[in-house]
Amino acid sequence: MTEPVEADATHEGAAGGATSESEPDGSRETETDGGERPQAHTVRLELVDEPGQLLAALRPISDNGGNLLSIFHERGNITPRGRIPVEVDLECPPDRFEGIVEALRQEGINVIQAGAERYGEELTILLVGHLVDTDLSDTLHRIEESTEASLSDLSLSAPEGTDQPSSARLRLATRAGKTERALATVREIAAEKDLHLVEPLTEGAQ
Repeated sequence: MTEPVEADATHEGAAGGATSESEPDGSRETETDGGERPQAHTVRLELVDEPGQLLAALRPISDNGGNLLSIFHERGNITPRGRIPVEVDLECPPDRFEGIVEALRQEGINVIQAGAERYGEELTILLVGHLVDTDLSDTLHRIEESTEASLSDLSLSAPEGTDQPSSARLRLATRAGKTERALATVREIAAEKDLHLVEPLTEGAQ
């Protein structure tokens, strides 16, 4: 089902497929008042598969001085949290990009990646304990709420059933230089919920 988008460049494709739409090349020649040309950025988002979600995600971009270039929306691909990944190419003056990212977060939109340098490190951790009884969804949400990390992969193992201790392997993408801070947040949540945390070695993102 096609969902119209009230932005000046893009619309979502039919369900089950991926679409990529581009802006006319002429829109890329705009300069800021100070004579500085806008720069292109890629933002990866995670959206709930509900009507109007894509449109709601695009509004903070245009409202904060961003110009949409293209959108890649693959409804057949689901993230570990059961949401749909959307990749947005945009251009904006360099000093407005951080404001766009913050505006997206303020609207409750999960930003997986914002710019090449935004999430420059990756770590994998293991949580062991009563993950389901202590609300795994809440645990994941609170980890991402730290704004220093984004969940890129989740693997849950509960061989004896969800009412017994289980384990979850989480791969987190973190901002460059902010891995220890993100890990400290995970430690606090694990201690609060009486979960055992197996800490990782930090790896540079590929």
